[in-house]
Amino acid sequence: MKAGADMKTAGKTGCVFVLLTITKVMITAGNDRVSATVGSSSVLTCPQKPNITMVTWKISPKVGGPCTLGYRADWNKTDRTNCSDSMNWKFRPDWDPTLEIQQVKIGHEGNYTCEVVAPDGNFHRTHHLTVLVPPKLSLYCDDQGNPVCKAAAGKPAAQISWVLESNSTPNEEGHDDGTVTVFSKFTAYSTNVTTTTCIVSHPAGNWSKSIDCRPGNNKLILYVSTILCFLSIVIFVAVIYSFKLHHDRLCHKTKPPEIAPTHSPQDDTMEVEPYTTYVQKENVIYNSVSDLTVGQNLLQGLSPAT
Repeated sequence: MKAGADMKTAGKTGCVFVLLTITKVMITAGNDRVSATVGSSSVLTCPQKPNITMVTWKISPKVGGPCTLGYRADWNKTDRTNCSDSMNWKFRPDWDPTLEIQQVKIGHEGNYTCEVVAPDGNFHRTHHLTVLVPPKLSLYCDDQGNPVCKAAAGKPAAQISWVLESNSTPNEEGHDDGTVTVFSKFTAYSTNVTTTTCIVSHPAGNWSKSIDCRPGNNKLILYVSTILCFLSIVIFVAVIYSFKLHHDRLCHKTKPPEIAPTHSPQDDTMEVEPYTTYVQKENVIYNSVSDLTVGQNLLQGLSPAT
């Protein structure tokens, strides 16, 4: 019986030793959740142990395939598989195996696990990275004179509230990149409300804007805008007309005067000479015929009568 009891005790001791050994070899440094704003840099730490023999970063982003970054002390060599240039060691991996992500994008969101091999055991730590996208706040008045607050393309969706009480219900519109646009129209319980303030709350920050949407102001703005538009058109037409008039005057001044063709007396003589010659010839012929007729009559008068 005593020998059996000793065997059981030895077995339990051996199991405890094995469990302690496994616990020593595979130690979980912990899991944590981190967030980074899009466009910023994110630093993910790894368990720092003396005399590190190997370090491996295993990255599983939500967009794209997995990638790894590795370091082996015996070869003094780093390796990269399918990782973009924006992911790299922040320092020398044999000194500090911290990972740095530069210019964080939405596609970097995912799980990042660091595994360290050292003489006193294997350690790993997992980071769950969430990328934040700050929304763009805008506040305007609709056609009915109601304030409308818009938090565009935020991740996650922003929360909209009003300084004064309102029975408004926000509406959300999702986008393909995972961002969300939130709308909220202010509807006051009282008609005496003039200036309203919209407050946007988001993990990346808080923002606020105020606006006065009284209907009278809207009509005045519309009236002034119409007058300014009309005056702009009139001025534009006047400038065009003035430019054209000035251009026509310049063209008229620079055009050379028309010179009347000179008409000399010699040209008149040359034009009259053919007619004069023709008349003279006609007169000569007429005189010759007249002389011939007179001669014949005289001859007939002188001949004797039979």
